[in-house]
Amino acid sequence: MALKPNSPDGRTRSWVQIFIVFGLCCFFYILGAWQRSGFGKGDSIALEITKHGADCNIIPSLNFETHHAGEVGNVGESEKIKSFQPCPPRYVDYTPCQDQKRAMTFPRDNMIYRERHCPREEEKLHCLVPAPTGYVTPFPWPKSRDYVPYANAPYKALTVEKAIQNWIQYEGNVFRFPGGGTQFPQGADKYIDQLAAVIPITNGTVRTALDTGCGVASWGAYLWSRNVLTMSFAPRDSHEAQVQFALERGVPAVIGVLGTIKMPYPSRAFDMAHCSRCLIPWGANDGMYLKEVDRVLRPGGYWVLSGPPINWRNNYKAWQRPKEELEEEQQKIEDVAKLLCWEKKHEKGEIAIWQKRVNDESCRGREDDSQAKFCKAEEANDVWYKKMDVCVTPYPDVSSSGEVAGGELKPFPERLFAVPPRIASGSVPGISVETYEEDNNIWKKHVNAYKKINRLIDSGRYRNILDMNAGLGGFAAALNSPKLWVMNVMPTIAEKDTLGVIYERGLIGIYHDWCEAFSTYPRTYDLIHAHGLFSLYKDK
Repeated sequence: MALKPNSPDGRTRSWVQIFIVFGLCCFFYILGAWQRSGFGKGDSIALEITKHGADCNIIPSLNFETHHAGEVGNVGESEKIKSFQPCPPRYVDYTPCQDQKRAMTFPRDNMIYRERHCPREEEKLHCLVPAPTGYVTPFPWPKSRDYVPYANAPYKALTVEKAIQNWIQYEGNVFRFPGGGTQFPQGADKYIDQLAAVIPITNGTVRTALDTGCGVASWGAYLWSRNVLTMSFAPRDSHEAQVQFALERGVPAVIGVLGTIKMPYPSRAFDMAHCSRCLIPWGANDGMYLKEVDRVLRPGGYWVLSGPPINWRNNYKAWQRPKEELEEEQQKIEDVAKLLCWEKKHEKGEIAIWQKRVNDESCRGREDDSQAKFCKAEEANDVWYKKMDVCVTPYPDVSSSGEVAGGELKPFPERLFAVPPRIASGSVPGISVETYEEDNNIWKKHVNAYKKINRLIDSGRYRNILDMNAGLGGFAAALNSPKLWVMNVMPTIAEKDTLGVIYERGLIGIYHDWCEAFSTYPRTYDLIHAHGLFSLYKDK
């Protein structure tokens, strides 16, 4: 874990140092530590903790004393540091807010039971989630894209269930991921080549992507080799460990579902969205799910749908579904896409691609459409536990027919440090161009300092990195590397919502309230970064 140096408040920082150091000892349990074959100092510390439980005294080099004089002083002798014991082995893959047993007590309509349902206070665990027996250090990137140690996610169900689709194969003591999927058994690379014939994937125009119902995230894994950063999600359901496999591979993913709650992403976030046999009823509920995709899709962005019902005329027998049902399903999708003013760019085989207009100048006619109910513009980013609505998110205003609503983005990697349109337009109160550029310079210096302290950064060892309070995304931008990715978290209680800015830089992130468990599996992250987090939550 890393903390931004030179805090202006020495007294606050002294407490933060206590918590950071204590947290370092105990966070190894959730950082994918517990390794038996590591090659860095952090790995050896983790091994000792694994052997001795939660006794942080086994690491004499960690200094728990404060480093600044102040009112707080040292902890009194009468106050004992609380020791957290390991949880029982059955909690090895415990996900508090997506617990399978609790999920079954909720309605199945609209996938409500697969949404976040966090434990009540009296149900919360106060122990450390253990690792599977034999857990080892994950392979470094890029090897981890194709291989995962069996001991780290010892579940073979998908190797049988998805055998002919080339999702995953069990070979000795590792799983191998050939890159196949239900819709692309010949491999994600060939499938992406087909998409790239229509969508500008190779020139940096498309940088951020959303994969709904991702399986083991091979689409996102192979896009990453083309410098496209994909946020993949799938529910914790009967497809055992699919998101867990994605994360063990070093691919961005979270547990999630399109149900009744808005996705935890800002409006106009993604350059491309994708569904490959994701089983989402796109035409149902008056097109509510497509309208939610439209909310998070950037003007000019693309939506890809492959599999049923596309090309139903030739496939209805193979799919063993009535052709009338498939025809109606596709027609509903076409009707919603027309209402959203998307332009159909391609349909061939089982792949269809639509493009969102760059603004609503050519869509004025829909204002008179009785089906076109518009959302309130100010609620476009108000998503945390907020119900989806069947309304259309309005475009930002433009002054000409050729202007990109919300501002045009530079191709990546230029957009990483270019001034994001939300800042250039003054849409984020209190954040000026000068503030943004100063923040970038500060984080470049701090990341350089981190790398001198921890030489494993950018070695391939740390693939999945979490920034718990991401601000403007300066930490992730300074770390930018083809060997790692950063999940930038925007706390829901943050004074300024800058997650849209982070996406405009070509980075990815998510809204979250740290008073609750994160939507991921244990041992997801190789490195956790927390700047200003305890100050933000100190009264919570």
